[in-house]
Amino acid sequence: MKQVNKLKIINDPIYGFISIPTTLIFDVIEHPYFQRLRRISQMGLSYLVYPGAHHTRYHHALGAMFLMGKAVDVLKAKGVAISPEEEEAVLLAILLHDIGHGPFSHALEHAIVPNVSHEEISLLFMEELNVYFDNKLSLAIQLFKKEYHKVFLHELISSQLDIDRMDYLKRDSFYTGVVEGNVNSERLISMMNVKDGHIVIEEKGIYSVEKFLMARRLMYWQVYFHKTGLVAERLLVKVLQRAKELTNSGVALQVSASFQFFLDNTITLATFNDDVLATFSRLDDYDIIGAIKNWTLHDDFVLAYLSNAIINRRLPKIKLSNKPIDTNKFKELQEQVLEDYPITRAELHYIIATGVVKNQVYDKVNEPILISHKDGQVLNLSKSSAQLNFDSLHNEHQKYFLFYPKDLH
Repeated sequence: MKQVNKLKIINDPIYGFISIPTTLIFDVIEHPYFQRLRRISQMGLSYLVYPGAHHTRYHHALGAMFLMGKAVDVLKAKGVAISPEEEEAVLLAILLHDIGHGPFSHALEHAIVPNVSHEEISLLFMEELNVYFDNKLSLAIQLFKKEYHKVFLHELISSQLDIDRMDYLKRDSFYTGVVEGNVNSERLISMMNVKDGHIVIEEKGIYSVEKFLMARRLMYWQVYFHKTGLVAERLLVKVLQRAKELTNSGVALQVSASFQFFLDNTITLATFNDDVLATFSRLDDYDIIGAIKNWTLHDDFVLAYLSNAIINRRLPKIKLSNKPIDTNKFKELQEQVLEDYPITRAELHYIIATGVVKNQVYDKVNEPILISHKDGQVLNLSKSSAQLNFDSLHNEHQKYFLFYPKDLH
């Protein structure tokens, strides 16, 4: 195949100038599959809360590649053996780790393609790109799948202290303006080393790791699970459910051809063939928003109500609680909705609903962060740090929510 161009430099608002290190990496970035990430928002509908949060998966992928390059340089300087082929492969793997995200990223995960994760779709994209690039991505795919003997390279891509998280926390903090999420990725990377085949953090970096975990906790409850963003994204899922329901009942909706395909068909991993992948690659935020704008004027009350709520930010009221929602109160509100809105009981869940959000900050058992002490010991962070309550961080925290129209009381 013909290579597109040479090496380039990109100006990133967080890290400054990012160099594209190899011709192959540049050509992968130039491929339409990767360019699509320019049209996939990083944080779903969080811009309805934080107006600056319009950054994309494209930004994040390039930032993660930049940090990965820094991590590889640090490890090589400390005597860790990483060949040029392994270096290019790990850069490609982190660059492509999120290429399988659909429109609005996590907000619509499983809404467009039920029961198929973005990681599984990322792998499908990587395998297709590997064919296109004459099997030059084979090692990157091995790293992504944790099939390569140097496990630490996979841990740089996916672990509890991986390059992915270092970039998205710093980037999301920057674009939302929530300074509590700003992590010192440069310090964390400089403290990395490899012991017994695994990534470790040197003892003097413990405080930076603690700050990283606290930043992650704050970002989840202050930003990612902000109640306004939460209800907006639930409505986004609901509007797609309604569109599919209407499509299945024979109602024609004005949508793009790619969007129409996924409204007409229920795709599984087993049926996610090359043609489906090509159709998915043409689907992005613009297909969804364009359709929802049209639906604000649709004759179907539920579809129009949900669409207007998203487009014009006329969002329902949402209440978060540490305890399950009171069943009697919920039933009362349901009856009020039935009295005030032209819907059936079967359509109630579109207008009023309950749910739960969960988050675990640190898994101290299955994927511990390892600290390398000066005396040669390598210990779980929970055994090395005296500052954090690791039982609390390890436990899965959850909050219950209820949303309903604001004109109800």
